[in-house]
Amino acid sequence: MIGYLHGQPKVVGTSLLLIVQGVGYQVLVGQALLDLARTSETLELYIHTHVREDALDLFGFADLRQKEMFELLLSVSGVGPKTALVLTELGADVISRAVQEADVSVFTSVPRVGKKVAQKIIIDLKSKLGSLHDLSLASDVGPVSDVRAALESLGFSEHDIDVAINKLDFSQPIEAAAHIKTAIKLMTHHD
Repeated sequence: MIGYLHGQPKVVGTSLLLIVQGVGYQVLVGQALLDLARTSETLELYIHTHVREDALDLFGFADLRQKEMFELLLSVSGVGPKTALVLTELGADVISRAVQEADVSVFTSVPRVGKKVAQKIIIDLKSKLGSLHDLSLASDVGPVSDVRAALESLGFSEHDIDVAINKLDFSQPIEAAAHIKTAIKLMTHHD
């Protein structure tokens, strides 16, 4: 199985050809990576080799986190590799939050994902996303990481911290201290 490629990208229409030592590999990638390939001289891709009876397709990702999320989505019955690729572009943090909050609309916003498939993704991934968090594949960077570290140092349980962090709005430029105070209130005031 091919797991990694490093070479010169060549975009042909909506497809990526990665030239490695004179051999061109056709790799299916998301739109963001395709746009990056147009301006890059070299590209490193983590590859998922998808084998079927009638085809062998290579799916490329910029990092292992994306590849892992793709493979988790692919494990859901009813989610094919092309749909999983589009879903992966939403980002691991968005997918994790949507699964934890059972937010069907995040998944149904993607073409070819109906309500039933979205519900299936949520049900199937609910238990598996714990392992993503354990492997630090969820996006705890910047303010999220700071808030988590502060709450852990105060002795709150990982479960309570996860629940509180998922209720915080990190899209606004608010200082970590304000998020920490809000999280503490959420964890100590059970209505």
